Amino acid sequence: RILWDTGHLAYVHKLVTGRRAEFDTLRKAGGLSGYPSRNESEHDWIENSHASTVLSYAHGLAMAEDLRLDEASRHGGGSSAGRRREVVAVIGDGALTGGMAYEALNNLGHSGRKAIVILNDNGRSYAPTVGRLTASVSRIRLDPRYLRQRRKAEEIVRQVPKVGQHLAWGLSGARAGLREMLEPPIFFETLGVRYSGPFDGHDVELLEEALRNAAEFDGPVVVHVLTTKGKGYPPAEQDEEKCLHDAPQFNPEIGPQPAGPGKPSYTVAFTEAIIKEAEARPEIVAITAAMPGSTGLLPFQERFPDRFVDVGIAEQHAVTAAAGMAMGGLRPVVALYSTFLTRAFDQSNLDVGLHELPVVYALDRAGVTGPDGASHHGVLDMVLLSKVPGMTIFAPSSYQELQVMLHDALDLCDGPAAIRWPRTAARVVDESEVGHGLSARKGRHGDHICLIGVGKMFGTCLEAADLLAADGIEATVWDPRVAKPLDPAMLDDAARFDQVVTVEDGLREGGIGSNIALELASRARPDGSGPRVTV
Repeated sequence: RILWDTGHLAYVHKLVTGRRAEFDTLRKAGGLSGYPSRNESEHDWIENSHASTVLSYAHGLAMAEDLRLDEASRHGGGSSAGRRREVVAVIGDGALTGGMAYEALNNLGHSGRKAIVILNDNGRSYAPTVGRLTASVSRIRLDPRYLRQRRKAEEIVRQVPKVGQHLAWGLSGARAGLREMLEPPIFFETLGVRYSGPFDGHDVELLEEALRNAAEFDGPVVVHVLTTKGKGYPPAEQDEEKCLHDAPQFNPEIGPQPAGPGKPSYTVAFTEAIIKEAEARPEIVAITAAMPGSTGLLPFQERFPDRFVDVGIAEQHAVTAAAGMAMGGLRPVVALYSTFLTRAFDQSNLDVGLHELPVVYALDRAGVTGPDGASHHGVLDMVLLSKVPGMTIFAPSSYQELQVMLHDALDLCDGPAAIRWPRTAARVVDESEVGHGLSARKGRHGDHICLIGVGKMFGTCLEAADLLAADGIEATVWDPRVAKPLDPAMLDDAARFDQVVTVEDGLREGGIGSNIALELASRARPDGSGPRVTV
């Protein structure tokens, strides 16, 4: 079983597991997923985009394999039933910035279960410290011939009458002393996981030998390989930021070309806004989890390097560190993808919300994200954050609204606040179409039906109102702007309608529309009637 820590590692895996002919449909509607997909292939075990999780999967599968073999042995199973199926986990050095990876390593080492961990170290984030360890010494230590000879020597000295065990202890101490002369203590082996490497990951023969040796070891082992992201493809090697990590479609002979003028994005609006706010507020700091470019913080990092923190793939740490910063008088802005915020919900709820701390969450890629796939859809943030005590949730419907909302989140909120925006292009509007503060804004007046569109869905509701008007149905359209707390003026106005429709890019149950329905139910008319709400 080959387990990939993040789906970005698995494109060649798709090619060699029966999907080469369909590869040009990658990330297209009806085509191959951009990540491993259990619906596509029996070889895809983990359907993920989140990093630092694979070693936990490996620990679980290794335990399942051990128990299966034990059961087969008890019932006298044949040779095929008693054959071990290897568990191989591939993880990048960047993923080792996530604490979950260390929790799994600790358990793997403690259990001693057999699993092969390939550490693909391309230097893009964090590389384990191995000090003066050389590849030749490491290969000898993992070579099964060396291990067999070491065990044989220990057995021989133990058989010496009266003093055998003492000699064995002495041999073990001498070996440890030799290791201290040749190499520093190795992090992985401190946890009980054998270490091998580093190897040149582009030397195929050397890597095959290392993997064969790893397969001989009966326990958890790390094979550390050094690679170059995009090696052999000049456009990737020359891309200093991402090595074409997530480049759009392009001509492979010449690489991607500069993009022409496109529609403005919410991310660019956030970049401009946070730099403007930071110029006026020296207490603002920006935090991200290994995604400074994707969240629009590279210009902030360049302008305010001492006020920028990249914690690596460690969202939980990012949020609680932000709580500490807020306790110390700073105004932290935590920029994450919506889908990755869910990893730090406990910290958002208890470390930030319970302490009523003014941490601002800047949530990119909120809602359905299209070709990024199921594991990237940010459909939980409003459901979860609306349950955090004291949380204010802003949902901009335009480029200009996002910039106003960042200012208001910093200026008006004494507790936690979140601003969530989609991957899609941002609407650009006139100043008269921009709201302020915590108030909702009515974008259109009508007397037949009320439409309430949260965030980007406000624009969709305006389009729907035009279609209804063509049929003689005049709609009132509200932009809530703030999904929590809801504006009483908007709710009072909506309560006068017999039909109210709420639209949001998230989950219906527990979402903002459900909260609107509850609020309108409490505004029943004297005769007991009220609006019928469709969420």
